Amino acid sequence: MGSTSAANHGDGGLGRRDLIRRSAALGLLTLPTAGFLSACASSGGDSQDKAAAGKKTAKNPLAVNESAQMEFVLFDGGYGKEYGQDAVKIYEKDFPKATVKFSTTQKIQSTLQPRFNQGNPPDLIDNSGAEQMDMGVLVGKKQLADITPLLDAPSFDDPNKKVRDTLRPGIVEMGQFDGEQVWVLYYAYTVYGVWYSQKALNALDEQYPETWDQMLAVCEKAKKKGMAGWTYAGKYPYYVPFSLYPMIGKVGGREVLDAIDNLEPNAWKHPAVKTCFEAYYELYKKGYVLKGTPGLDHIQSQTAWAEGKALFIPNGSWVENESANVIPADFDLAVSAPSGIDSSDKLPFGTLWASGGEPYIVPAHAKNGEGGMEQLRIMLSEASSKNFTTKVRSLTAYNGGTTGISLTPGLTSGVAALEKAGQNVVNPRLQDWYVQLEKEKIGVAGLGEMMAGRLTPAEAVKKIQGFADEAAKDTSIKHYKHQ
Repeated sequence: MGSTSAANHGDGGLGRRDLIRRSAALGLLTLPTAGFLSACASSGGDSQDKAAAGKKTAKNPLAVNESAQMEFVLFDGGYGKEYGQDAVKIYEKDFPKATVKFSTTQKIQSTLQPRFNQGNPPDLIDNSGAEQMDMGVLVGKKQLADITPLLDAPSFDDPNKKVRDTLRPGIVEMGQFDGEQVWVLYYAYTVYGVWYSQKALNALDEQYPETWDQMLAVCEKAKKKGMAGWTYAGKYPYYVPFSLYPMIGKVGGREVLDAIDNLEPNAWKHPAVKTCFEAYYELYKKGYVLKGTPGLDHIQSQTAWAEGKALFIPNGSWVENESANVIPADFDLAVSAPSGIDSSDKLPFGTLWASGGEPYIVPAHAKNGEGGMEQLRIMLSEASSKNFTTKVRSLTAYNGGTTGISLTPGLTSGVAALEKAGQNVVNPRLQDWYVQLEKEKIGVAGLGEMMAGRLTPAEAVKKIQGFADEAAKDTSIKHYKHQ
């Protein structure tokens, strides 16, 4: 998602988070079509042209064919492409006889779907953005390679430490869909939440609101000064969950989010969901949402917010890089966990959503999958992680990589938010497991309609529960559950 992209994204994200996701900065809304799903089912068998295995050595633990071409397709979103290009240079230095074909696109699905169908996909893909391929479908159709060999390989920096032992908590588990195999490596580490200017909050003589009554009071104060309380990506309202989902988890406990992910009957009818929907609907009803927000895309809403037209925006940590050209130097960017309702909430203030974003995959039919995994091994080194963090103002899946580099305001705030959250970090999986349900149905047809005032909270709950029930009964899609 980041920009899944998010979802996200440099998801950043949905991805991110890709997630998300995404992770991931998310681009235009285009979702996997039925044609894509059926095409995956009938894609070609193993490529006849797979590269022969290379010689396994201490420097080449994945036995990469040293002269085989390696193809890497990167999502060109909120995190840009420079970090990928820099990592490719290291691959080329380590394998001087190999050629690397590196390209970027925002249209991951429409660009790569035909190649999956033909059994001729690239070796490494940053599967992020709004045109993210549905990973639940790819796993279900056996289109992805298990990346356990990468995780069990010696890390790039320390041969006595496996790659898996250098990763942040939750990264390996996020790549699992059904059992022990790992299908996805989320490269960015995204902090989702409510983003704001500390300078603007100070000008109102306010602290970040911890309860919803306090939130409404801050929004009222902002309104009196001619500033909206909130804006969001109205055209892509699946950004709203970046703060709404962890709020639901805070109010009702993480088991409410697990039930939603598991597509359990009546999961959306839990009182915590209803309460949080009603809270967000109050922002609309009281006129605290920037006028015209339902017609804004992610860039337009972020720009309006950076210009001081709105105080708060739900987003992922890719926003600092994606909006760098419009955020004023003295903005003092900060992120907080979502406000709760009151002291009866199940989890304390500080509960937030943080997870892997920018989902990287190695296709099952890649010609040089070992090369794709080796490229990821390079990217999970301390030097590559520091390079990413320095250049794009975001953390990576590598557990470290911040020593000795000066962190930007948003990143400093994100690290502090993670420390405050402690064990109270939630990780909703809908955006990974059911991309179409999350973006098109829950996001656009449900939350988007409610936040625009076209559905009441009760109607939105009923509609979204209906979408979840349809997905639960749909035998054409693979279903996943929290273990």
